[in-house]
Amino acid sequence: MRYLILSDIHGNWDALSAVQRHLRQKECDAVLVLGDLVGYGADPDRVVSAVRRLPEPVYTVRGNHDRVVTDLSLAAGFNEAAQRAARWTAEHLEESNLRYLGRLPRGPIQVAPDIAICHGSPVDEDDYLLSAGGAAEAFAAHQAPVTFFGHTHIPSAFTLAANGGGVDGERMDEGSMELDPARRYLLNPGSVGQPRDRDPRASCMTYDEKTREACWYRVEYPVRSAQKRIVAAGLPSILAERLALGL
Repeated sequence: MRYLILSDIHGNWDALSAVQRHLRQKECDAVLVLGDLVGYGADPDRVVSAVRRLPEPVYTVRGNHDRVVTDLSLAAGFNEAAQRAARWTAEHLEESNLRYLGRLPRGPIQVAPDIAICHGSPVDEDDYLLSAGGAAEAFAAHQAPVTFFGHTHIPSAFTLAANGGGVDGERMDEGSMELDPARRYLLNPGSVGQPRDRDPRASCMTYDEKTREACWYRVEYPVRSAQKRIVAAGLPSILAERLALGL
């Protein structure tokens, strides 16, 4: 089975459509969506509809923004720009798409014997997995050999050495990694719609179960178009500005 892994699309239709065009020829058998379909971007309805139309099998978990737009009382923990975006998103989603987000499961969920997916961490869907210490806690709490996670918007990989060894972590960009069956992995594809590693290109990945090869991709998309949509929608300008900076 060959998987396409997408995360943190955040209502950015320009980025999602560019990723779909770029990876169409990769012939993936299934899609893993790691949450935050909405939030920040100006095309939440279009993005959710596109994810719902993906050919099966598709496995999707909810992100914190997906959860908040279905219950705005939870937005108190967001900063002001994110709160405004959440309220705007809730108002501009079709009812069927809002219900779809409300039905998304909380991660982690098992999608294959050796593969699980979650949004933040297997320990807590809202945790940011950014350090070896956090990854060690996740490995201890969750036993899947390979877990794909999102939320940080940073393409990365954490590896648990065999025989009780330590945890190694590294930032990833374009490139591949062959997974050692004697080790365990936490892999982040980065963000399709709002990268935060100072590279504005959309980020995603594929994973081939047979060859155990994980591949990260960066995809150019019309950032200026996404920015114009945000401004035209009346959303906070900072949400448009950061797209060009990869922040």
